[in-house]
Amino acid sequence: MDRPTNIMDMFETGKVLKVCAPMVRYSKLAFRCLVRKYDCDVCFTPMIVAADFMRSVKARDSEFTTNRADRPLIVQFAAKDAQTLADAACVVAPFSDGVDLNCGCPQRWAMSEGYGACLINKPDIVKDMVRKVRNQIENPNYAVSIKIRIHKDIRKTVDLCQKAESAGVSWITVHGRTSDERHQPVHYDAIKTIKDSLSIPVIANGDIKSPRDVESIHQLTGVDGVMAARGLLANPAMFAGYEETPLECIWDWVDIALEHGTPFTCFHHHLIYMLERITSQPERKVFNTLSSTSAVIDYLNNTYGSS
Repeated sequence: MDRPTNIMDMFETGKVLKVCAPMVRYSKLAFRCLVRKYDCDVCFTPMIVAADFMRSVKARDSEFTTNRADRPLIVQFAAKDAQTLADAACVVAPFSDGVDLNCGCPQRWAMSEGYGACLINKPDIVKDMVRKVRNQIENPNYAVSIKIRIHKDIRKTVDLCQKAESAGVSWITVHGRTSDERHQPVHYDAIKTIKDSLSIPVIANGDIKSPRDVESIHQLTGVDGVMAARGLLANPAMFAGYEETPLECIWDWVDIALEHGTPFTCFHHHLIYMLERITSQPERKVFNTLSSTSAVIDYLNNTYGSS
């Protein structure tokens, strides 16, 4: 069923919004369908380069697939030019509930192209992009958000966020690491500082790996939502309160992936992530070498019993 949602209303219910992060190759339609079965409130598409998206029909068809049940949905773009972002937003607006500007991707290719985390040092460009999308999309309930990393000097991040807020940004997702930090601990104090300095919703991102983390990070920072990436890859049922991936969820993935015609590599990779915490090293070794869908299903049947 088609449910265009005003996501801002979802923030007002007083509960912590649970969000599936944009993940290259992984937060595609089939996986979004899976996490939605397990209490995920909002899903993001993988990051799409707006200029490529606008340049090629082929890119549009391969990068953006959705269906009527795939809501609420946020489409994440990498962009550095306000008009290109606004044009891309207009293309996806009828099929989604918001667009998000990536200001957090730390990969070298993105930064060198002027995308991703380098935008946290260009607050006026970010402000311009948010304003342009706001002005070009007719639906006032359509969300325009940004996802950022933090600066070493948190005052710069607060300044960026306040500028985005003044331009009409709906909410901000904060990954609590700087662009050169990878596996270092998340700076939850910085996320709290940002939350305290804004009146729009803030979503915390980084190291949310269990149902307990959802609550503790909410308590620690006062944020309005939490966004998980690797935590959901390992356990797509995490937001429903499961400590580890339940068997039912594994079989749900098999059904959904087959229904969507998910390519084998992607189907297999997701299962490798899901089984990692609940299988032994020798079992993983065997499973990781399987090379066909039927071999995977046979293995699951023999190891865990049928669905």
